[in-house]
Amino acid sequence: MAVNVAPLLGAQDLSVLSDFLLFATTLAFVAIFHHHTLAIALTGLGAIIVKKLATTGFAEGAGLAGLFAHFEHEWVLLANLFLLLLGFALLARHFEASRVPDWMPTFLPDNWTGGFVLLVLVFVMSSFLDNIAAALIGATVARRVFNGRVSIGYLAALVAASNAGGAGSVIGDTTTTMLWIAGLSPLSVLHAYVAATCALFVSGIPASLAQQKHAPIDKDQPASLRISFRHVAVVIIVLASAIAANVGAHLLNPQILDTIPLIGLAVAAAILLTAPVARPDWSILPQAARGALFLLALVSAASMMPVKSLPSPSWETALGLGVVSAVFDNIPLTALAIKQGNYDWGVLAYAVGFGGSMIWFGSSAGVAVAGLIPEAKSAARWLREGWPVVLAYFAGFCLMLVVLGWNPEIL
Repeated sequence: MAVNVAPLLGAQDLSVLSDFLLFATTLAFVAIFHHHTLAIALTGLGAIIVKKLATTGFAEGAGLAGLFAHFEHEWVLLANLFLLLLGFALLARHFEASRVPDWMPTFLPDNWTGGFVLLVLVFVMSSFLDNIAAALIGATVARRVFNGRVSIGYLAALVAASNAGGAGSVIGDTTTTMLWIAGLSPLSVLHAYVAATCALFVSGIPASLAQQKHAPIDKDQPASLRISFRHVAVVIIVLASAIAANVGAHLLNPQILDTIPLIGLAVAAAILLTAPVARPDWSILPQAARGALFLLALVSAASMMPVKSLPSPSWETALGLGVVSAVFDNIPLTALAIKQGNYDWGVLAYAVGFGGSMIWFGSSAGVAVAGLIPEAKSAARWLREGWPVVLAYFAGFCLMLVVLGWNPEIL
Protein backbone atom coordinates (compact mmCIF):
# COMPACT_ATOMS: atom_id res chain seq x y z
CA MET A 1 0.00 0.00 0.00
CA ALA A 2 1.53 3.25 -1.14
CA VAL A 3 1.64 6.08 1.37
CA ASN A 4 2.00 9.70 0.32
CA VAL A 5 4.27 11.54 2.73
CA ALA A 6 4.03 15.29 2.38
CA PRO A 7 7.38 16.99 2.45
CA LEU A 8 8.18 18.56 5.79
CA LEU A 9 9.50 21.68 4.10
CA GLY A 10 8.31 23.39 0.95
CA ALA A 11 10.60 24.93 -1.64
CA GLN A 12 10.18 28.40 -0.13
CA ASP A 13 10.96 27.12 3.36
CA LEU A 14 14.08 25.36 2.10
CA SER A 15 15.23 28.54 0.38
CA VAL A 16 14.77 30.58 3.56
CA LEU A 17 16.59 27.92 5.58
CA SER A 18 19.49 27.83 3.13
CA ASP A 19 19.80 31.64 3.31
CA PHE A 20 20.17 31.56 7.08
CA LEU A 21 22.48 28.55 6.97
CA LEU A 22 24.84 30.37 4.60
CA PHE A 23 24.72 33.45 6.82
CA ALA A 24 25.25 31.46 10.04
CA THR A 25 28.11 29.52 8.46
CA THR A 26 29.79 32.78 7.48
CA LEU A 27 29.50 34.12 11.04
CA ALA A 28 30.75 30.84 12.50
CA PHE A 29 33.81 30.83 10.24
CA VAL A 30 34.48 34.47 11.18
CA ALA A 31 34.43 33.48 14.86
CA ILE A 32 36.70 30.47 14.37
CA PHE A 33 39.17 31.77 11.77
CA HIS A 34 39.53 35.30 13.12
CA HIS A 35 42.80 35.89 11.21
CA HIS A 36 41.00 35.69 7.85
CA THR A 37 37.80 37.60 8.60
CA LEU A 38 37.72 39.80 5.48
CA ALA A 39 38.18 36.89 3.07
CA ILE A 40 35.54 34.83 4.90
CA ALA A 41 33.04 37.70 4.97
CA LEU A 42 33.48 38.42 1.25
CA THR A 43 33.24 34.73 0.40
CA GLY A 44 30.06 34.38 2.46
CA LEU A 45 28.53 37.45 0.82
CA GLY A 46 29.44 36.09 -2.61
CA ALA A 47 27.89 32.70 -1.84
CA ILE A 48 24.64 34.34 -0.70
CA ILE A 49 24.49 36.53 -3.82
CA VAL A 50 25.15 33.57 -6.15
CA LYS A 51 22.50 31.49 -4.37
CA LYS A 52 19.91 34.26 -4.71
CA LEU A 53 20.79 34.93 -8.35
CA ALA A 54 20.36 31.23 -9.11
CA THR A 55 17.14 30.67 -7.15
CA THR A 56 14.66 33.00 -5.45
CA GLY A 57 16.18 36.38 -6.24
CA PHE A 58 16.10 39.40 -3.95
CA ALA A 59 13.29 41.30 -2.24
CA GLU A 60 13.62 43.96 -4.95
CA GLY A 61 13.43 41.46 -7.82
CA ALA A 62 15.15 38.55 -9.55
CA GLY A 63 18.50 38.38 -11.32
CA LEU A 64 21.08 41.11 -11.71
CA ALA A 65 18.36 43.76 -11.86
CA GLY A 66 17.21 42.72 -8.40
CA LEU A 67 20.78 42.75 -7.10
CA PHE A 68 21.43 46.27 -8.44
CA ALA A 69 18.10 47.46 -7.05
CA HIS A 70 18.98 46.02 -3.66
CA PHE A 71 22.29 47.87 -3.43
CA GLU A 72 20.68 51.02 -4.81
CA HIS A 73 18.47 50.86 -1.71
CA GLU A 74 21.33 50.04 0.68
CA TRP A 75 24.23 52.12 -0.65
CA VAL A 76 23.63 55.21 1.50
CA LEU A 77 23.75 53.20 4.73
CA LEU A 78 26.85 51.31 3.56
CA ALA A 79 28.65 54.48 2.43
CA ASN A 80 27.83 56.25 5.68
CA LEU A 81 29.10 53.31 7.68
CA PHE A 82 32.33 53.10 5.68
CA LEU A 83 33.09 56.81 6.02
CA LEU A 84 32.26 56.85 9.73
CA LEU A 85 34.41 53.81 10.49
CA LEU A 86 37.40 55.39 8.76
CA GLY A 87 36.67 58.77 10.32
CA PHE A 88 36.36 57.40 13.84
CA ALA A 89 39.61 55.45 13.42
CA LEU A 90 41.40 58.70 12.57
CA LEU A 91 39.55 60.44 15.39
CA ALA A 92 40.79 57.87 17.90
CA ARG A 93 44.39 58.56 16.83
CA HIS A 94 43.79 62.29 17.32
CA PHE A 95 42.59 61.54 20.84
CA GLU A 96 45.68 59.45 21.57
CA ALA A 97 47.93 62.18 20.13
CA SER A 98 46.30 64.70 22.47
CA ARG A 99 48.00 62.77 25.33
CA VAL A 100 44.78 62.84 27.33
CA PRO A 101 45.11 59.02 27.77
CA ASP A 102 48.57 59.57 29.32
CA TRP A 103 46.98 61.99 31.76
CA MET A 104 44.36 59.47 32.87
CA PRO A 105 46.47 57.63 35.49
CA THR A 106 46.52 60.87 37.49
CA PHE A 107 42.92 60.21 38.48
CA LEU A 108 43.43 56.60 39.61
CA PRO A 109 43.45 55.84 43.36
CA ASP A 110 46.23 53.63 44.74
CA ASN A 111 44.00 50.66 45.68
CA TRP A 112 41.45 48.38 44.05
CA THR A 113 39.24 51.38 43.30
CA GLY A 114 41.96 52.56 40.89
CA GLY A 115 41.16 49.64 38.60
CA PHE A 116 37.46 50.41 38.82
CA VAL A 117 37.99 54.13 38.11
CA LEU A 118 39.93 53.12 34.97
CA LEU A 119 36.91 51.07 33.85
CA VAL A 120 34.68 54.10 34.48
CA LEU A 121 37.01 56.26 32.37
CA VAL A 122 36.85 53.69 29.54
CA PHE A 123 33.04 53.71 29.86
CA VAL A 124 32.97 57.51 29.55
CA MET A 125 35.46 57.60 26.64
CA SER A 126 33.41 55.04 24.75
CA SER A 127 30.40 57.33 24.82
CA PHE A 128 32.12 59.77 22.44
CA LEU A 129 34.89 57.62 20.91
CA ASP A 130 34.51 54.36 19.07
CA ASN A 131 34.40 51.56 21.66
CA ILE A 132 37.38 49.85 19.99
CA ALA A 133 39.52 52.94 20.54
CA ALA A 134 38.31 53.28 24.15
CA ALA A 135 39.11 49.62 24.89
CA LEU A 136 42.60 49.88 23.37
CA ILE A 137 43.37 53.06 25.28
CA GLY A 138 42.13 51.44 28.50
CA ALA A 139 44.19 48.28 27.89
CA THR A 140 47.31 50.37 27.22
CA VAL A 141 46.85 52.31 30.47
CA ALA A 142 46.12 49.07 32.35
CA ARG A 143 49.34 47.47 31.15
CA ARG A 144 51.25 50.50 32.41
CA VAL A 145 49.65 50.85 35.86
CA PHE A 146 49.61 47.08 36.54
CA ASN A 147 53.20 46.60 35.33
CA GLY A 148 52.16 44.38 32.43
CA ARG A 149 50.33 41.88 34.67
CA VAL A 150 46.71 42.36 33.58
CA SER A 151 44.40 39.45 34.41
CA ILE A 152 42.06 38.02 31.78
CA GLY A 153 39.12 38.74 34.08
CA TYR A 154 40.05 42.42 34.20
CA LEU A 155 40.48 42.54 30.43
CA ALA A 156 36.98 41.07 30.05
CA ALA A 157 35.63 43.78 32.36
CA LEU A 158 37.53 46.43 30.39
CA VAL A 159 36.02 45.27 27.09
CA ALA A 160 32.62 45.14 28.81
CA ALA A 161 33.09 48.74 30.04
CA SER A 162 33.88 49.94 26.51
CA ASN A 163 30.86 48.15 25.05
CA ALA A 164 28.61 49.39 27.86
CA GLY A 165 29.76 52.98 27.37
CA GLY A 166 28.94 52.87 23.68
CA ALA A 167 25.54 51.23 24.10
CA GLY A 168 23.61 54.43 24.79
CA SER A 169 25.47 56.72 22.38
CA VAL A 170 25.04 56.86 18.61
CA ILE A 171 28.71 57.82 18.21
CA GLY A 172 30.04 55.28 20.72
CA ASP A 173 29.48 51.98 18.94
CA THR A 174 29.16 50.83 15.34
CA THR A 175 25.81 49.20 16.11
CA THR A 176 24.29 52.37 17.55
CA THR A 177 25.81 54.41 14.71
CA MET A 178 23.99 52.08 12.29
CA LEU A 179 20.71 52.85 14.08
CA TRP A 180 21.47 56.57 13.84
CA ILE A 181 22.24 56.31 10.13
CA ALA A 182 18.99 54.41 9.63
CA GLY A 183 17.08 57.44 10.93
CA LEU A 184 16.72 56.79 14.65
CA SER A 185 16.91 59.70 17.09
CA PRO A 186 19.94 59.63 19.43
CA LEU A 187 17.48 59.77 22.33
CA SER A 188 16.01 56.41 21.29
CA VAL A 189 19.06 54.51 22.59
CA LEU A 190 19.93 56.78 25.51
CA HIS A 191 18.03 54.65 28.05
CA ALA A 192 20.44 51.79 27.36
CA TYR A 193 22.62 53.49 29.97
CA VAL A 194 20.25 52.28 32.69
CA ALA A 195 21.33 48.71 31.96
CA ALA A 196 24.88 49.65 30.96
CA THR A 197 25.60 51.48 34.22
CA CYS A 198 24.31 48.55 36.27
CA ALA A 199 26.43 46.16 34.20
CA LEU A 200 29.52 48.35 34.70
CA PHE A 201 29.24 48.03 38.50
CA VAL A 202 28.30 44.34 38.52
CA SER A 203 31.23 43.36 36.30
CA GLY A 204 33.72 46.06 37.24
CA ILE A 205 33.86 45.81 41.03
CA PRO A 206 34.69 42.09 41.33
CA ALA A 207 37.10 42.32 38.38
CA SER A 208 38.94 45.27 40.01
CA LEU A 209 39.15 43.47 43.35
CA ALA A 210 40.57 40.37 41.64
CA GLN A 211 43.03 42.45 39.61
CA GLN A 212 44.34 44.16 42.75
CA LYS A 213 45.09 40.73 44.22
CA HIS A 214 46.66 39.60 40.95
CA ALA A 215 48.85 42.70 40.52
CA PRO A 216 48.43 45.86 42.66
CA ILE A 217 48.13 49.17 40.87
CA ASP A 218 51.37 51.15 40.54
CA LYS A 219 50.77 54.42 38.75
CA ASP A 220 53.48 56.89 37.78
CA GLN A 221 52.89 60.45 36.69
CA PRO A 222 54.35 60.91 33.17
CA ALA A 223 57.25 63.35 33.15
CA SER A 224 56.65 66.77 31.59
CA LEU A 225 53.22 65.81 30.29
CA ARG A 226 51.63 68.40 28.02
CA ILE A 227 48.14 68.09 26.59
CA SER A 228 47.90 68.83 22.85
CA PHE A 229 44.88 71.09 22.71
CA ARG A 230 45.14 71.16 18.91
CA HIS A 231 44.19 67.48 18.80
CA VAL A 232 41.51 67.96 21.46
CA ALA A 233 39.99 70.74 19.35
CA VAL A 234 39.94 68.50 16.26
CA VAL A 235 38.14 65.74 18.18
CA ILE A 236 35.48 68.23 19.32
CA ILE A 237 35.05 69.73 15.83
CA VAL A 238 34.68 66.35 14.09
CA LEU A 239 32.13 65.06 16.61
CA ALA A 240 30.20 68.34 16.45
CA SER A 241 30.15 68.11 12.63
CA ALA A 242 28.61 64.64 12.70
CA ILE A 243 25.94 65.69 15.19
CA ALA A 244 25.21 68.95 13.36
CA ALA A 245 24.80 67.17 10.02
CA ASN A 246 22.33 64.69 11.46
CA VAL A 247 20.32 67.18 13.51
CA GLY A 248 20.33 69.80 10.75
CA ALA A 249 19.11 67.32 8.15
CA HIS A 250 16.28 66.13 10.40
CA LEU A 251 15.18 69.72 11.02
CA LEU A 252 15.50 71.03 7.44
CA ASN A 253 15.16 68.11 5.01
CA PRO A 254 15.04 64.56 6.47
CA GLN A 255 14.76 63.01 2.98
CA ILE A 256 18.35 64.00 2.21
CA LEU A 257 19.56 61.34 4.65
CA ASP A 258 18.07 58.69 2.35
CA THR A 259 19.77 60.03 -0.78
CA ILE A 260 23.35 60.90 0.26
CA PRO A 261 25.65 59.68 3.08
CA LEU A 262 25.51 63.09 4.74
CA ILE A 263 26.84 62.16 8.20
CA GLY A 264 29.84 60.28 6.85
CA LEU A 265 30.61 63.10 4.42
CA ALA A 266 30.41 65.64 7.25
CA VAL A 267 32.95 63.66 9.30
CA ALA A 268 35.27 63.25 6.29
CA ALA A 269 35.04 66.96 5.48
CA ALA A 270 35.74 67.97 9.09
CA ILE A 271 38.85 65.75 9.22
CA LEU A 272 40.18 67.15 5.94
CA LEU A 273 39.47 70.77 6.87
CA THR A 274 41.15 70.42 10.27
CA ALA A 275 44.22 68.67 8.81
CA PRO A 276 46.25 71.95 8.82
CA VAL A 277 45.52 72.26 12.56
CA ALA A 278 46.51 68.68 13.42
CA ARG A 279 47.64 66.24 10.73
CA PRO A 280 45.69 62.95 10.80
CA ASP A 281 47.61 59.68 11.01
CA TRP A 282 46.89 58.57 7.45
CA SER A 283 49.01 55.43 7.90
CA ILE A 284 46.17 53.67 9.72
CA LEU A 285 43.74 53.97 6.80
CA PRO A 286 44.65 50.71 4.99
CA GLN A 287 44.03 48.61 8.10
CA ALA A 288 40.92 50.63 8.99
CA ALA A 289 39.61 50.18 5.45
CA ARG A 290 40.04 46.40 5.70
CA GLY A 291 38.08 46.37 8.93
CA ALA A 292 35.39 48.57 7.42
CA LEU A 293 35.07 46.36 4.32
CA PHE A 294 34.73 43.31 6.56
CA LEU A 295 31.84 44.90 8.44
CA LEU A 296 30.21 46.14 5.22
CA ALA A 297 30.32 42.60 3.80
CA LEU A 298 28.53 41.26 6.90
CA VAL A 299 25.98 44.07 6.87
CA SER A 300 25.32 43.49 3.16
CA ALA A 301 24.82 39.77 3.76
CA ALA A 302 22.45 40.50 6.65
CA SER A 303 20.44 42.89 4.49
CA MET A 304 19.63 39.99 2.13
CA MET A 305 18.16 37.74 4.81
CA PRO A 306 14.38 37.03 4.75
CA VAL A 307 13.73 38.65 8.15
CA LYS A 308 10.00 37.88 8.02
CA SER A 309 10.98 34.34 8.94
CA LEU A 310 12.74 35.47 12.14
CA PRO A 311 11.06 35.64 15.58
CA SER A 312 8.99 38.79 16.01
CA PRO A 313 10.70 41.69 17.81
CA SER A 314 10.25 41.32 21.59
CA TRP A 315 12.31 41.61 24.73
CA GLU A 316 12.87 37.85 24.60
CA THR A 317 14.25 38.16 21.05
CA ALA A 318 16.48 41.06 22.11
CA LEU A 319 17.78 39.06 25.08
CA GLY A 320 18.53 36.13 22.75
CA LEU A 321 20.31 38.37 20.22
CA GLY A 322 22.56 39.58 23.05
CA VAL A 323 23.49 36.02 23.96
CA VAL A 324 24.09 35.15 20.30
CA SER A 325 26.30 38.24 19.90
CA ALA A 326 28.76 36.63 22.34
CA VAL A 327 29.78 34.27 19.54
CA PHE A 328 28.55 36.04 16.39
CA ASP A 329 29.48 39.58 15.37
CA ASN A 330 26.85 42.07 16.54
CA ILE A 331 27.02 44.18 13.36
CA PRO A 332 25.01 41.77 11.15
CA LEU A 333 22.66 41.00 14.05
CA THR A 334 21.92 44.71 14.34
CA ALA A 335 21.41 44.92 10.57
CA LEU A 336 18.81 42.14 10.81
CA ALA A 337 17.03 43.96 13.64
CA ILE A 338 16.99 47.22 11.66
CA LYS A 339 15.46 45.41 8.70
CA GLN A 340 12.77 43.93 10.98
CA GLY A 341 12.08 47.20 12.81
CA ASN A 342 9.78 47.77 15.79
CA TYR A 343 12.29 47.05 18.56
CA ASP A 344 12.89 48.90 21.78
CA TRP A 345 16.14 50.24 20.39
CA GLY A 346 17.73 51.06 23.73
CA VAL A 347 17.16 47.49 24.92
CA LEU A 348 18.51 46.13 21.64
CA ALA A 349 21.55 48.45 21.71
CA TYR A 350 22.46 47.25 25.19
CA ALA A 351 21.83 43.59 24.36
CA VAL A 352 23.92 43.34 21.18
CA GLY A 353 26.53 45.80 22.47
CA PHE A 354 27.23 44.44 25.94
CA GLY A 355 26.34 40.84 25.06
CA GLY A 356 29.38 40.61 22.81
CA SER A 357 31.61 41.13 25.85
CA MET A 358 30.88 37.66 27.23
CA ILE A 359 33.50 36.01 24.95
CA TRP A 360 36.61 37.71 23.59
CA PHE A 361 35.70 37.35 19.90
CA GLY A 362 32.08 38.46 20.42
CA SER A 363 32.85 42.14 19.86
CA SER A 364 35.32 44.17 17.84
CA ALA A 365 36.63 45.72 21.06
CA GLY A 366 37.39 42.25 22.43
CA VAL A 367 39.20 41.21 19.24
CA ALA A 368 41.23 44.44 19.32
CA VAL A 369 42.27 43.99 22.97
CA ALA A 370 43.15 40.34 22.36
CA GLY A 371 45.38 41.48 19.52
CA LEU A 372 47.19 43.75 21.97
CA ILE A 373 47.37 41.11 24.75
CA PRO A 374 47.38 37.68 23.00
CA GLU A 375 46.86 35.61 26.18
CA ALA A 376 43.27 36.88 26.15
CA LYS A 377 42.56 34.61 23.14
CA SER A 378 41.18 31.82 25.31
CA ALA A 379 37.42 31.51 25.45
CA ALA A 380 37.68 29.15 28.43
CA ARG A 381 39.79 31.57 30.49
CA TRP A 382 37.62 34.51 29.43
CA LEU A 383 34.50 32.74 30.73
CA ARG A 384 36.20 31.33 33.83
CA GLU A 385 37.84 34.57 34.97
CA GLY A 386 35.38 36.98 33.38
CA TRP A 387 32.22 35.37 34.80
CA PRO A 388 31.07 38.74 36.30
CA VAL A 389 30.53 39.98 32.73
CA VAL A 390 27.98 37.22 32.06
CA LEU A 391 26.22 37.99 35.35
CA ALA A 392 26.31 41.71 34.53
CA TYR A 393 24.64 41.19 31.15
CA PHE A 394 21.57 39.56 32.65
CA ALA A 395 21.50 41.91 35.66
CA GLY A 396 21.54 45.01 33.46
CA PHE A 397 18.96 43.62 31.05
CA CYS A 398 16.56 42.67 33.86
CA LEU A 399 16.96 46.04 35.59
CA MET A 400 16.18 47.99 32.43
CA LEU A 401 13.17 45.80 31.67
CA VAL A 402 11.78 46.15 35.21
CA VAL A 403 12.39 49.90 35.46
CA LEU A 404 11.51 51.00 31.91
CA GLY A 405 9.64 48.08 30.37
CA TRP A 406 9.58 47.21 26.67
CA ASN A 407 8.75 50.20 24.47
CA PRO A 408 9.11 49.33 20.77
CA GLU A 409 9.54 52.10 18.21
CA ILE A 410 8.96 51.75 14.49
CA LEU A 411 12.09 52.63 12.49
